[in-house]
Amino acid sequence: MQKIARIVLVVTSCLVIGYLSGTVTRESITTWYPTLLKPIFNPPNWIFAPVWTLLYAMMGVAGGIIWNHLETNKEQVKKAFTFFIIQLALNALWSYLFFGLHNPLLALLEIIILWLMIFETYVQFKSINKLAGWLLIPYLAWVSFATVLNASIWWLNK
Repeated sequence: MQKIARIVLVVTSCLVIGYLSGTVTRESITTWYPTLLKPIFNPPNWIFAPVWTLLYAMMGVAGGIIWNHLETNKEQVKKAFTFFIIQLALNALWSYLFFGLHNPLLALLEIIILWLMIFETYVQFKSINKLAGWLLIPYLAWVSFATVLNASIWWLNK
């Protein structure tokens, strides 16, 4: 049961952080964001909440799986989880920079660092548990898309 409890705890933590970072975006989605020029590949606003919910859940499962390896691989798990926490904090920070500060350029610079941290988290997780690593691939792909979208919005509105 402890293994499942760890996964549930990490999934819940990721979802709560996602929810809290979403509170920064709510007002800007209806006020500031509609005023921006956006590329033709900009998805509709309704797609973001379900995609992020799924990604936070998958991220949490991956983190819980890694946490469950703590007894057998303490140092490697601690290193991997450090990257996990850093990328999670950077993920929340991006919402504040883009939607809270209305600063697409600063958000773009930060999302590049976020992408690198997600990739390193993937590398660390995969070396401990392949499934945990693979669970981060959709997240990495979505943030890759978000980076291009962020760059495009900055470029169109500079």
